Amino acid sequence: MNTMKWLIRREYWENKGMLLWFPLGVAGSIVLLALAALAKGHHANLHLDGQAVFDGSLTTLAAAERLALVQATSTLYPAIALPLFILTAFLALFYCLHSLHDERRDRSILFWKSLPISDEMTVLSKAALALVVLPFTIMVIALATSLLILLLLYTALALDGVNLFGNLLSTPDFYLTPLRLLSLLPVYTLWALPAVGWLLLVSSWARTKVFLWGVIAPLLTAGVLGWASKIFSLGVDMRWIFEHLIARMLVSVAPGSWFLFDRSSHISMEGVGPAQAAQTLYATSWYSLTMPTVWIGAVAGVLMIVAAIRIRRWREEG
Repeated sequence: MNTMKWLIRREYWENKGMLLWFPLGVAGSIVLLALAALAKGHHANLHLDGQAVFDGSLTTLAAAERLALVQATSTLYPAIALPLFILTAFLALFYCLHSLHDERRDRSILFWKSLPISDEMTVLSKAALALVVLPFTIMVIALATSLLILLLLYTALALDGVNLFGNLLSTPDFYLTPLRLLSLLPVYTLWALPAVGWLLLVSSWARTKVFLWGVIAPLLTAGVLGWASKIFSLGVDMRWIFEHLIARMLVSVAPGSWFLFDRSSHISMEGVGPAQAAQTLYATSWYSLTMPTVWIGAVAGVLMIVAAIRIRRWREEG
């Protein structure tokens, strides 16, 4: 266990620029954009459930509208940092693709193999960083960013004569929302397993051009298969292939990707309040674990990680 912690810490520090400083830079950009928007707040329009809550003058907010504003923002404020959650997919993809390949390219694998560290522990530490450490880090940064912007928004409202801090701090959802978001980490880990397994597998055996082999090759293969199926009337179900193979191999590293694969989650949110909408999203996320596809994908991901371990053990570079 101590070895695994050390390996994860080593991976984290070796990739600190990509895994920490880059997300912090994006978070800083979001805060700056929010400050610029708040600087023009006296011309702002706020809409909740498609209805204008205020238009230009913040002081015209009625009591019910203030309650609706507090309810919406205290429940949905992590959405402010949506770019960071999108960034998670790209960081996980490029990290996994290069993690095993780069250690062969710069010959650092010779040093690590000289240490009493097994290939299993090395590859599993890289998988753990992509499946747990990276999304957890992004969640923490996203929550801190969205919380800061939320407090800046309420400060701007208070300076404009609408003090809602008391309402915000007395709302349970303000404190429960971060816990609900962090609780989705196991859901993300299970859904991302096949993609992480595939990318690590490619990284373990591809000598060059890992992005070409890991991303372009599956897409190109599916495209050629679709073309051949149409020309020669093969009757191949390309929708199934893209949804259950290609998308699971590449898109599953994106947070919330389970909404794309779980058709039962495609429910209408029209006329639903912010609190109920958020609860529905969280409940649907956990309900997605009842689908066989998530467990089949998880098993496939584990098998590909095992294959990556074997390839790293016996791989010989010329």
